[in-house]
Amino acid sequence: MPPTATPLTHVDWTQLPAPRDDGGAAHLPGLAMPSVPLPATDGQVVDLSRLAGRCVVYIYPMTGRPDRDLPADWDTIPGARGCTPQSCAYRDHAAALRARGVQHLFGLSSQGTTDQQEAANRLHLPYPLLSDAQGALMGALNLPRFTADGLTLLKRCTLILQDGLIQHVNYPVFPPDEDAARVIAWLDHPVNA
Repeated sequence: MPPTATPLTHVDWTQLPAPRDDGGAAHLPGLAMPSVPLPATDGQVVDLSRLAGRCVVYIYPMTGRPDRDLPADWDTIPGARGCTPQSCAYRDHAAALRARGVQHLFGLSSQGTTDQQEAANRLHLPYPLLSDAQGALMGALNLPRFTADGLTLLKRCTLILQDGLIQHVNYPVFPPDEDAARVIAWLDHPVNA
């Protein structure tokens, strides 16, 4: 962990409800990414359909901010908790992913870029976060979602892309802090690639 990074708070995942595979991502493997420009925390606009090479996009509901409360009953929603541990795990595994040919790494949520920039800075993320605040990618791919406090949020899933095609999907993702390691394991021994 970088010396200035926020320490990863231990979460006892056995005390939180695990998400079940509801089939919400079963249609994704093999699809071409739609052309949807998304604002990134590094100031760029990213169209995932146009990226050459290997790309990993982990999709998460929302990252909490220290100055704001999470939605009501957040810990009772299966799979909601864990966005910060997931982002920190990808931060800590970024070099290992690059070593396995991942040219592009992104986190993606329906939060606005301002909230995402706060998280990227606070967590010292070495990769950008993408905002789908308008729900364009969510709708185009029919991504799994849920509502909390009137917000439509994305369910946690991870897409592994090759030249704009979805090669593999991790869904559901639980516990979230092990997602980056599961992606590395798949890259080391791809199944159905």
